[in-house]
Amino acid sequence: MLWTRPVTMLRLLALLLLSELVRTGLLVSVLPQAAPGLGWGPAALGLVVGAHYLADGLAKGPLGWLAGRLGLGRVLALGAALGLGAVLGARLAPGPAWGALAAAVWGLGYAALWPGVMSMSQALARPGYAARALALSGVAVAPAILAGVLGVGPLMAARPETAWALLAGAQGAALLLALGGLGLRLPEANAPAGSVWRGWRRVATLLPAAFAQTLAPGLFVPLLYPLLARLGLGLGDLLGPGLLALAGFGIGLPLAGRLADRAHPRRALGPGLLLLALTFALAAPPGLEARLLLLAPLLGLGYGAFLAGWNGLVGRVLPPAHRAAAWGTVMAVEALGFALGPVLGGLTWAAAGPGGVFALGAAVFVLAEGYYLWPGRAALRGSPQADGTV
Repeated sequence: MLWTRPVTMLRLLALLLLSELVRTGLLVSVLPQAAPGLGWGPAALGLVVGAHYLADGLAKGPLGWLAGRLGLGRVLALGAALGLGAVLGARLAPGPAWGALAAAVWGLGYAALWPGVMSMSQALARPGYAARALALSGVAVAPAILAGVLGVGPLMAARPETAWALLAGAQGAALLLALGGLGLRLPEANAPAGSVWRGWRRVATLLPAAFAQTLAPGLFVPLLYPLLARLGLGLGDLLGPGLLALAGFGIGLPLAGRLADRAHPRRALGPGLLLLALTFALAAPPGLEARLLLLAPLLGLGYGAFLAGWNGLVGRVLPPAHRAAAWGTVMAVEALGFALGPVLGGLTWAAAGPGGVFALGAAVFVLAEGYYLWPGRAALRGSPQADGTV
């Protein structure tokens, strides 16, 4: 087991999975199908969904700080209660203005969940297993997100009442889990005198790369179906490449995580970024459909190594006395990169086609790699105990 208190950590991960299932199911699957019946157009739907994600992204740092002050359990219970209110309120079919307000309030309550889970995962990780514990915490939620899209969506189309009941029940279970951990607090860590601002300066060195690393995959968020149409492929044609990518990820994540824990996270992060850059660069020339089976495992290996190295590096750099707030700050910047990516991806597609989008993604990953290798980034290369902040 990766954590010293596995029951506590597994309870938090279960809360995260239930919450992401509900959020993805409601915002991605249920509301888009229910919108016409509610009299909502695409603009109104975009307002509701955007209000939630914007509030969540902007509040991650402040809510992470609040979780450290008031107790993680209390803040998570409040967020789960707001989520249940949002699901029940959406079922009552409010107008889009009230829907956007409720979604934004839910986003504010939700903002502490990811920083809190990652902070607790780092704090409870067994010595020498921090990078692997953080990487596993980051990817464990993937089945819940897929279920929200691929499970709740068809259920909403076939049996809407069952879909709404499923979301309400899952969020109710999340609230019960949160209430069960109401007294949960992040382990306290006292920073040495005079080190607080130095620790936050180290966090600041992460932010440009955090932005770039989510910008690159964000380029393709609105372009999946146009790309498949351009290549003459359907979703079923991605099954084989998807399995190969998953296999590559399953191999790369534990191997890179072990390397990140035993040596330094940059030993995993650097090769991961280079593999991602290479994959995007090889996807840029015409005839991508003939190279999918080759590029898929490279993508999985690169992402597995990147994820292990990135989480391990963030864990080393964050100041222990403000860990949840620092995780929230990094995640907020990642969210901004992911939000800007679709805009740049659409513009690049219009100007240079899909090859231009892949080339831009490769360039972003190369720039991120160069940022870590730049001599001025000594704070990201040295020992985590070098200045007493981590």
